[in-house]
Amino acid sequence: MALEVQGLIAGYGPVTVLRGVDFRAESGRITCLMGRNGVGKSTFLKTLMGLLPAAAGTITLDGAALHGLPAHEVPKRGLAYVPQGRRLFGPLTVAENLAVGGLVRGNDAATLAHVLTLFPRLRERLDQTAGTLSGGEQQMLAIARALCLRPKVLLLDEPTEGLQPSMIALIQEAILTLRAEGVAVVLVEQRVDAVLKLADRVAFMVAGRVEKAINVNGLTADGEVFRTYVGV
Repeated sequence: MALEVQGLIAGYGPVTVLRGVDFRAESGRITCLMGRNGVGKSTFLKTLMGLLPAAAGTITLDGAALHGLPAHEVPKRGLAYVPQGRRLFGPLTVAENLAVGGLVRGNDAATLAHVLTLFPRLRERLDQTAGTLSGGEQQMLAIARALCLRPKVLLLDEPTEGLQPSMIALIQEAILTLRAEGVAVVLVEQRVDAVLKLADRVAFMVAGRVEKAINVNGLTADGEVFRTYVGV
C-alpha cells in the first residue's frame, strides 16, 4: 500500500503555497516531513485531506484517486488526520469523542478495544470531558479518535509539541506500534532527535516543494542535511 502524490499545487486564494509537491508514504513505514516554518507542511496535510482544494497534481492511495474528493469522503478512503492543536470536542466525554471518530466505520467494538489498548490511560477516563484532560491526554485522545477510522494512512502534525517527556515517550511508543501494524504514518516533526528515533524516511520541504527525501539510516543529529533544511 502506498500514498502517492505528484505535482501537487495548492494554496489560499491567490497565494500559492504548494508548488509541485512529489511525495510517497508506504505501509509499515514512518515518513517524517521536515522544513522551516512556512514551507507548506501543514498546508500539505490539509490538501491531502481535501480541506484545501488541489489546483493541480494527483493524490492516490493504492492507485485510487483522492484529489477532487470532498473532504468528508477522504476519511472513508483510508486517511486520518490529527491536526496541530488537537481540535477535540471539549465539552464531550472521551467516549463521545471516540464515537464521533468511529462514525465513518460504524463504531465497532473491536476497533474501540484496540484503540484503548494502545492508549490505556483513556480507558480510565471514558466518562471525563475532553476539555479537562491534560495536554498529553488530549493528544492521545486526538490520535485515538483518528484511529477509530481504522486508517491506512495516519497524518500527524507535530503531535508531541509542548508535551512533557513522559507523554512524548508514550505517544512515540504508540506511533511505533502503528508502524508495526502496517499503518503508513506521515509525521510533521521539527525535533531532530524524534525524527532519528521514529522515522524510516525523511522528506525535507523547501518553499512549497519536497526538495530531498532520504532514508534515515546513517543520518546523525549534527549532519549537514539537518543544518541545510531545518537550520539545526
